[in-house]
Amino acid sequence: MRLGVDLSTYREVLTRNKNFYVDGKEVNPLDLFRKNGVSLARIRLWNDPYDENGKPYLGGTCDLSNFIELAKMQQSRGYEIVLCLHYSDFWADPGKQYLPKAWKKVVPCRLAKKLYRYTSKTLRIIKKEGINVAFVQIGNEITNGMLWPHGKLDGIDGRARRGYEFLSELLKKGTKAVKKVYPHAKTIIHLERSHDNAVYREFFTNIISGGVPFDIIGMSYYPYWHGTFEQLSNNIKDMQNTFHKDIMIMETGYGFTMDDYLKTLDKNDRAQLVINDEFIKNMNNKLPYPLSEEGQASFVEHILTLARNLDVKAVFYWEPCWLPGDGICWASPEGQAYINETGKETRNEWANQCLFDYRGHALKGLSKFTLAEEEK
Repeated sequence: MRLGVDLSTYREVLTRNKNFYVDGKEVNPLDLFRKNGVSLARIRLWNDPYDENGKPYLGGTCDLSNFIELAKMQQSRGYEIVLCLHYSDFWADPGKQYLPKAWKKVVPCRLAKKLYRYTSKTLRIIKKEGINVAFVQIGNEITNGMLWPHGKLDGIDGRARRGYEFLSELLKKGTKAVKKVYPHAKTIIHLERSHDNAVYREFFTNIISGGVPFDIIGMSYYPYWHGTFEQLSNNIKDMQNTFHKDIMIMETGYGFTMDDYLKTLDKNDRAQLVINDEFIKNMNNKLPYPLSEEGQASFVEHILTLARNLDVKAVFYWEPCWLPGDGICWASPEGQAYINETGKETRNEWANQCLFDYRGHALKGLSKFTLAEEEK
């Protein structure tokens, strides 16, 4: 099994003069993760995360320049690079898969060709920079499709969703472009809802019958939304037995505190962290561990043991270094406008899921996110 990290916001954090520490001594987290046996660097790529006036969307402003610089930083330290293509100008997930601004006038029958050309051009630029991409995700958390509305999956009255034929054409063009530029790179199709075996069966049955060639089934697992360890395990085993594909957990994370780094908030303040007391109180399922430093460490240990036992090929911790601070935001107002989420706060609302505390000091969970010596 291999370990990976998604540090897509790392360069943005560094511009705010944030530092990281172990036992009071300043460290470089890229080196620290390597010492733990982390060997995969997942980096997201947005097409054009700027408005018409050039104002950045933040959340790492994950454009091609950011990808290249971060990939070089990590590759030079021995990481293999995992490119996560969102095919959007900003965040893409099950609730939103917005077309890039420059693609809005592309007619549906030409969208697959557009995707192929963009993917090919992007990969050629990356390759020219001396970056060896080992894995490529075609889309991010595409449980409900991608490039909406054209590539969206829609269902009626609980019946199988429609739209797989068009989605399969998009995915085929994406995987074809990858293999043309990086013949040895492995392609990943990544969904969330890792507890929902019925959705996974429907999705992968349809795209495989649609002729999509790919190498790895990727999953997100956050217990706040994705059920129990048992449900995750059962789904992993079924995917392995049914489709004979390797499995990677592309995203996971767990909170180390419910205390907000902004001490001025009252209970009704809308600027809450994503995972907060009110959210936890209204959850349908019970969390496996307390949201504390010890609970986070136990969660990390548990999911790595599960993955090892099930022959999962890799586990990635999502944004373990996304510290809070002035100017460190999940979105700018311009980014919010692009995804139609204006009126919300823009600050970092994921900071209590890091493997470092709010001041950059390593937590116990970091020491658990490691390989045994014989695995390194």
